[in-house]
Amino acid sequence: MALRGELWTELPAEKRIFCSVLLFSWAVYLWEAFLAHRQRRVYRTTTHVPWELGQIMDSETFEKSRLYQLDKSTFSFWSGLYSEVEGTMILICGGIPFLWDLSGQISGRAGFGPEYEIIQSLVFLLLATLFSALTGLPWSLYNTFVIEEKHGFNQQTLGFFFKDAIKKFIVTQCILLPVTSLLLYIIKIGGDYFFIYAWLFTLVVSLVLVTIYADYIAPLFDKFIPLPEGELKQQIETMAKNIDFPLTKVYVVEGSKRSSHSNAYFYGFFKNKRIVLFDTLLEDYSALNKEPAEGEEGENEETKSKTKNKKQGCKNEEVLAVLGHELGHWKLGHTVKNIIISQMNSFLCFFLFAVLIGRKELFAAFGFYETQPTLIGLMIIFQFIFSPYNEILSFCLTVLSRRFEFQADAFAKELGKAKDLYSALIKLNKDNLGFPVSDWIFSMWHYSHPPLLERLQALKDTKQE
Repeated sequence: MALRGELWTELPAEKRIFCSVLLFSWAVYLWEAFLAHRQRRVYRTTTHVPWELGQIMDSETFEKSRLYQLDKSTFSFWSGLYSEVEGTMILICGGIPFLWDLSGQISGRAGFGPEYEIIQSLVFLLLATLFSALTGLPWSLYNTFVIEEKHGFNQQTLGFFFKDAIKKFIVTQCILLPVTSLLLYIIKIGGDYFFIYAWLFTLVVSLVLVTIYADYIAPLFDKFIPLPEGELKQQIETMAKNIDFPLTKVYVVEGSKRSSHSNAYFYGFFKNKRIVLFDTLLEDYSALNKEPAEGEEGENEETKSKTKNKKQGCKNEEVLAVLGHELGHWKLGHTVKNIIISQMNSFLCFFLFAVLIGRKELFAAFGFYETQPTLIGLMIIFQFIFSPYNEILSFCLTVLSRRFEFQADAFAKELGKAKDLYSALIKLNKDNLGFPVSDWIFSMWHYSHPPLLERLQALKDTKQE
């Protein structure tokens, strides 16, 4: 051991940094694989409905959810292993400096020499995201058209999938490249306090994106329509008014053309809040609950839903209970708290980046001996050097998120929605084939939402009153 310690200390600093990054990456992967193995064992061995679930889950749904989650876990194991091996090979084989040099050659042919570092950085970013999209494509195809299709969730055709993927890539580049170029420019000209200006810039960008996402970005991919006038809309507006939620619009998004998973969220700042409901959440609006009209041939074959005619969604009272939970996050300040935590973390990271960016050994560890490009520095420090901190932060945020979920459930209780939320959680778990039994370590590490049984138990007393 002493000899190994001496050999380690004799290594150059850049070699110790590189080896530490690889060792930590594999340590995290092995930890995640261990947790996933424990959870797969639960899926394999829990083949009958436990007695405490007898009142809320039938054996057929239990078996479907068990097999679905087992398939997802197995897929996650192989995709995770591939990702880890790919990342390791990229680092060992010098993939990052190779791609940087290739970016320099491409930008040079376009008339931009080494002095145009930002241009070269954008070419590097474009190539890196393209590589990531192409290597991830087979896994995404398998997940969508094998696993999700097998278990009745996929609603996409192959043509729709590829058009959607291309559109997402283009939209991502239209946002990512300008934002990155401005960030790099701010870092370049910001002087000793560039980290403050960089943090303020990312704060503004994040707030703008949150503001415009549902109005201008999301509609590029899904159809949003105002919730029709009727009892449900009136009840939502009344509930919002009773808790002083400044609701301006309620939308239904056509999520059923993509997947039969369901969701709901709200967005907007100050006095301009909007609520978005997935049609798959609404029993009365879900396309999956409707028989196709005879002779209905007018829709484009690549974009129409592959309707499976399975009953799903929640009744109006249950939808209100789910919204009561979501609005509880707003009323209790969870959204603001998450933004504050995120921005405090962002400021800390930019400050530490300012401290570390001058360390040449960090660049040398990843094959950059002559140059220290700012974009590469951001990648090395944020992705690799901060990885232990990021793991700890992620776990802490998971614990906090579970606490927030219990508090939001309690808020829905106070609105008198305990009984309806209780039944809604059961329905949503059934519709999404959630498996209600979990390994305690896996649950503690991964679940941002409390397990179903814990949430139901917290609602049970009020439900029975």
